[in-house]
Formats: sequence, C-alpha cells, structure tokens
Amino acid sequence: MHFTTLREAPSDAEIPSHVWLLRAGMIRKSVAGVYNFMTFGWRTVRKIEQIVREEMDAAGAQEIITSPVQPAELWHESGRWQVYGPELWRLKDRHGREFALGPTAEEVFTDIVRNEISSYRQLPRNLYQIQLKYRDEARPRYGLMRSREFIMKDGYSFDADPAGLDESYAKMREAYTKIFTRCGLDFRPVAADNGAIGGSGSEEFQALCDYGESDIVHCACGYAATTDQAAGVDAPAADGAADVPPMEEVSTPGTKTIEAVADFLGVPQERTLKALLFVVYEDLGAGGASPAPTDGGTPRAATPTAGYAVKEYVAAFVRGDRALNMVKLRAALGGVAEHLIEFADEARMGAATGSVAGFTGPVGLHDCRIVADSEVPGLGGLVAGACKEGYHAKNVLYGRDWTADTVADLKLVGAGDPCPQCGAPLAIARGIEVGQIFQLGTKYSDALGAFYRDDNQQEHPIWMGCYGIGVTRTMAAVVEQHHDDDGIIWPLSVAPFHAIVCPVKNGDAEVAAIAEGIYEDLLAAGVEALLDDREERPGVKFKDADMLGIPLRITVGKKAAEGIVEYKPRAEKQAAEVSPAEAVRLVTEAVKGI
Repeated sequence: MHFTTLREAPSDAEIPSHVWLLRAGMIRKSVAGVYNFMTFGWRTVRKIEQIVREEMDAAGAQEIITSPVQPAELWHESGRWQVYGPELWRLKDRHGREFALGPTAEEVFTDIVRNEISSYRQLPRNLYQIQLKYRDEARPRYGLMRSREFIMKDGYSFDADPAGLDESYAKMREAYTKIFTRCGLDFRPVAADNGAIGGSGSEEFQALCDYGESDIVHCACGYAATTDQAAGVDAPAADGAADVPPMEEVSTPGTKTIEAVADFLGVPQERTLKALLFVVYEDLGAGGASPAPTDGGTPRAATPTAGYAVKEYVAAFVRGDRALNMVKLRAALGGVAEHLIEFADEARMGAATGSVAGFTGPVGLHDCRIVADSEVPGLGGLVAGACKEGYHAKNVLYGRDWTADTVADLKLVGAGDPCPQCGAPLAIARGIEVGQIFQLGTKYSDALGAFYRDDNQQEHPIWMGCYGIGVTRTMAAVVEQHHDDDGIIWPLSVAPFHAIVCPVKNGDAEVAAIAEGIYEDLLAAGVEALLDDREERPGVKFKDADMLGIPLRITVGKKAAEGIVEYKPRAEKQAAEVSPAEAVRLVTEAVKGI
C-alpha cells in the first residue's frame, strides 16, 4: 500500500485538519493552494462524493459533467467576466481565445438548458456535477479550507415559476441536511450573503468548529446568520433633536482614533461618529486584475493600476463604537464588486474631497459619496471630525448640519447585539462553510436567454436555483470536528477503511494466521478492512492506526492462542477482550449501522 506518515507537520500547517491530513499522509502539497490526494485521503473524498450522489439522486437531481475550461463568451454574456474579479483564473489558447477555469458553473449549465429546453413540459429539471473547481486565491491557507483547486458539487434547478423554484430549493435544503448529517457533521443552516453568485436569497451550511473562517450569530429563537448577512438593530432614536445646541468646533490635538477623542472630550464612544474612507474603481476592461490585493476581504489602501480608474470616493459613517460591515457597504453602493473597493489613500482622497486623516466628519466634505448607517439619523447630536487637522465638531446633528446620499444598515453585528427577530442578545460561534444554496431567480436566464414557452406559446424566463457543496472542504470540516491529540477520528460513513487488524507478535505464525482469518472474515462480511502486516513494533502500528483515524481496531497479540483478541473503537480509551468471532461481529454490526 502507498502509505507514508509524518512525525511532524510542515510549518505552514496551522489548523488541526491541515496538520492531521498531512501527517496521516492523506494529502500532499503540490504548490500553494493545490494538493494531491493519496490513497487514504482519496478514499474518503470518494465516500463523501458517494453520499452526495445518493442524496442528490434521491431528491430527483441528475448527474452530468461539464468541462472546467469555460469559454469567456459565456461569462461576457452574464456580465461576470469583469465583475467576478481576480479570483477568476483566466487563460488563452494559442489562437488568443479567452477561457476561464471554472470557479462555478452557472453560465455553462444555463447555456446547456437554453439549448435543450424550450417548453414548460420539459420543466422542472435539476442537474448537478462533482468536479474540480479553480479560484485564484490571493492567500491560499489552512490546507483544504481555502485552496486554489478544490472539488465541489454544484447543482442547478430550472423551474417555470417562483413556486417551482421554492419547491426545488426546499428539496435541496432537505437533501443537504441529510448529506451533512450522514457525514457526521455538527452544522446549522444560516442566512448568508449571495456574493458573486447573485440572486435573491441564500443560506450557508456551516459546520461549527473553533477554527472556522466564518462568524455566525445565533439566537435561541432560531435566528441564525453569518455576520456578513445578519441584520443590525438600530438603537432607539434620541429625543429632543430640536434642543441640540449649534455645532461647535473644538481643538482635539493628536486624537485620531475614536477612543482618543472620546477620552479627550469625556464622552462615551456611542456619542461619536466614526468615518471610514474608501475609493471605488471602475474596470476599464482589465479583465479582473485587482487594483490592489485584499487581505482576507479587508481592503487595503492602494493606487489604481493600468485598466482601472477612480470612479468615486466614499465616506461611510457609523456610530463610534460600531464596526462597519463591508458586505453591507458594497450592497449599499449598488453591489460593487469586492475587488473594486479599497480603503482610500488618505492624502489623495483629502486633496479631492476635503477629508483629513483622523479628523474626517460629514460636514465639509465635497465631491464624494456619503453613506450613513441607518441608526445615525436618530442618534441626536454627536462628536465628529471637523475636516480640519486637530479639530472635532460637537453637537453634529443629522438633517440640520448634514445629510447622507445613502442611508442603509451598515453595522457589523456581534455577540450581545439584539436579535433582529426577537430582541434577545445574540451569541456568536465560528463555522466552516461546507455548502450554500441560492435562489437565483431569473438573473442568468435573462442574461443568457434561457426561456421556455407556455401552452399559449408565450416566452418566459426560467427560474433557477444554485446549490453547492465543497466536497474537499467537507473532508477538512469532518477532521476539524473529529480529532484528538493522536490524530483523526473518522465517522464510519466517511472513513477510508472501517477497520484495521493489527497482529503484534511479529514472526509468530499462529498470530499471523488468526489475524489473516479475521481479516478475511471482515472482507467476506462487506467490511472495508486493513491488515497491518508490517514488521513494525506494536507502538508504531497503534500510533499509525490512531493517526489515520480508522474507526475500529482489532489487535491480535499474546492471548490469540487462547482465543482472545482486543476490540477497540478509535474514539474510546479502553479496549475490550473478546473472541475473534465476537470481534468480527462487533465490527460488522457497527458497519451495518451507517
């Protein structure tokens, strides 16, 4: 068997799944963000894929396969060639024709359906594939969590009307619940941002764990959402706005942070106004090259590169003790793509708009778009920057001293904030996004001309849903939730093998024969079993079995001649002494239960 374990994990392995998948020899790094799957790892990937297939097929979906090499023409039709951004892996053939390595397949599936479906009698349809996907991540990290090449199940439903879409969406939601339950995950569906996929609504399936990349707020009433999507609850409006004294400039030298100015003036931070300054770029046809890299979605001040021009400057204002939600800001700006908005260079923006680094307020700004959080108009008089070095303004009142071009919920919701559904304090957890489902509506069918005719020969756009599962991400999420200090603890449903037989008296013919017999009996019973017949010490065999996470172990040792072997589930500390026949029965019964 092709099998190699590592004593230590490479230095770039930071989280448990990355550490143990590497140490157990399940994956091997090719280049940053690209991994090869070895024998054990690939068996688990195939197990997850099979669970996905079984549940998708049971829900009425049909599997096809499309090429990951997608013609740019389809992406131009949908309008996403520029919008998708630098993560879209672009390439050209020898004739100069442009293609993308598919990160997703809305365009391709819509193209298939528009060419093959013309009547309402052919609907509904639900098609899916399991395929390699590509995203040119700026900073691939955490092993299979954020990689540049990964295996994904992406599926698409096609219906005649919104009611049909709702029915397809509900079926896929139920199928996803069954899939992740069978994979042994502790998960929850949460309201989520649609991102570059678009559409009218979506939910993420989040596997809860300490090292997840997503923050999730949740409430006992059942409300749950990613912090990107969670609705903020405005503070109650202040009384007596008419009694707010006139705005007054005060000297505040060296107070460039909310904390500093609040301490200097002796006011609580919630009585201040925080300014965040951005530049929005216009893509002049650069084909997705980013004006400046982002760090995990956080914009960084930048100078535009060739192919981009400054479209507008933006000043966003939230209550001083609040954090700004970038996803909500981009939505408030009309859905600007993530790669086209960055923190502004303060000197450059100051010259154009009158902003002053550390002292920017809404009064005195010009030639920029002002966006205010929805609770700001009701807060009464606040302390804000005076757009003058070393000065702030007191008693700055919305509606009297300034107004915004756009007012929207911009708040980043966190633990302790009120639940938008019941008002109770929200709790926060971390999770790994293992799946996401979208209601796309007619976004792609309108753009690509996917229409059907009704019984009166009238044309209508097809209503679409989109459903994705990160197969290799799911593998990593299982390890995040199922491991200990000795290695992986695979659930039986996705384990590379169900059981391992370990003879521990090397050279003893009787022990070897008993171990071989147990192994053959397990195979005959339909158990996926390993026989560790290596000339290694018992400790090495046990350590490797634990690291690999094989769920059930049968040890054949010094009592074998007396008809006694040891049976030990991986998750348990103690082994039980049983007969060889009983060990086979226990393993077989456990496997039948998955």
